[in-house]
Amino acid sequence: MSLVHELEKSGNWLFRRRSWLPATILVPAAVYLFIANRSVIYFNYTWEIVCILVSVAGELLRSYTVGYVPRNTSGRNVIDQLADDLNTKGIYSVIRHPLYAGNFLMWLGPVLFLRSVWWVIVFVLAYWLYYERIIFAEEQYLRRKFGETYDTWAFRVKAVLPSFRHYIKSDLPFSFRNVLKREYNSITNLFLVFAFLDLCRNIAVTGRIYLEPMYITLLVAALIFWAVIRYLVKRTKFLYVEGR
Repeated sequence: MSLVHELEKSGNWLFRRRSWLPATILVPAAVYLFIANRSVIYFNYTWEIVCILVSVAGELLRSYTVGYVPRNTSGRNVIDQLADDLNTKGIYSVIRHPLYAGNFLMWLGPVLFLRSVWWVIVFVLAYWLYYERIIFAEEQYLRRKFGETYDTWAFRVKAVLPSFRHYIKSDLPFSFRNVLKREYNSITNLFLVFAFLDLCRNIAVTGRIYLEPMYITLLVAALIFWAVIRYLVKRTKFLYVEGR
């Protein structure tokens, strides 16, 4: 098998598992909290707000992207590549893979929570290798499907480094309901991850099972939010938007 086909095959394998595979980082992260210097990982309100804000910035980037895209593009399909149209306007005229850039920031927040330069370096390298293959597989699919249109767009717009030089306004209006429908799981998981790390840290440092009040508040709010949006998605058509 040629290297190109090997890269595409492994990229598609990772693509199908991208919804849960990155979360495996939580296992070594939890272990690290039990062996780290306690004086380094003690609760620090200011620093942990910064970590959360980094992750929230990633979710805002994802939400901005999802709010403008039509159905069957930038989707949550986890089995095969899917694209009825090629997104080239709005955020996609600034960066080719805004969702993956958002994912990077979302996971960078928990990594910063560990307060280790080595963890940041390893995370950046691992994320690069992981998503480089997924991006390669996606772009092979798009190149085959859209041909010269894709090549022209890809030549103008960088993969992960944003540039506003060629910004083109989106044809569709922003849909907040579409964001809620498609991102409620990601939003909730963000705060579940921080609560999990806080729980592990507190057990490691004090030997007691508890959450800091800040994380209790965030977790309860996130779970209520999830339950409400889940009900609206499964039981009503309130969040349905035609063509989204």
